[in-house]
Amino acid sequence: MKQIITISLFTILLLFSANCFATEQKKMKEDEQYYIFFLHNKFIEENDLTVKHPEYGRAEYNEILDSFRKSGFIVQSEKRKSNTDVIKYANKIVSQIDSLIKTGVKPNHITVIGTSKGGYIAQYVSTYLKNPDVNFVFIGCFQESDIINKPEINFCGNILTIYEKSDVNGVSALKRKETSKLKITHFKEIELNTNLKHGFLFKALPEWIEPCKMWAKGNYELK
Repeated sequence: MKQIITISLFTILLLFSANCFATEQKKMKEDEQYYIFFLHNKFIEENDLTVKHPEYGRAEYNEILDSFRKSGFIVQSEKRKSNTDVIKYANKIVSQIDSLIKTGVKPNHITVIGTSKGGYIAQYVSTYLKNPDVNFVFIGCFQESDIINKPEINFCGNILTIYEKSDVNGVSALKRKETSKLKITHFKEIELNTNLKHGFLFKALPEWIEPCKMWAKGNYELK
């Protein structure tokens, strides 16, 4: 009987140790997870994914998402309904991010990436979330007139902006940085020279996707 009890206790201790190890491994794995909220442009919102833009061609939405997923990111994205309200949708994303953070996800493991209209939604997410540790990438979504027309936007967080030199719909957002009243922990800008105009964000180009991945992993120097 004593021998049986000894074996049972050993088995219990072994199972307990294994469970503790598995729990710790799971926690370590969760700590290494990075999340991307990808917000697409207006053309995708208004058209089927098979429709080609008359100037820029097909929007490579799925290819963009696949690129992030292949790099190990957990990607949250959806094809929005036509005429989506920017403010309402931004608040929806804010709620989703708040929920993630409450589950224990580190804010700096969460990145919101937006192109064109999606980039404006991302700017409002930054404004409403007011979390200086969350990462944001705004792509092809700032004009100097925004300072007057959208004065309520305030950048907050780790901010990367990407714009194309030949694109009249997106320029340097330094002026928005200067007018923002919330905390900007890190700020960086990239000017591309693809000569694709606004069409650069239709394509799954490494020129803008790779910096997004680096930024999302906390490489704020992009080196």
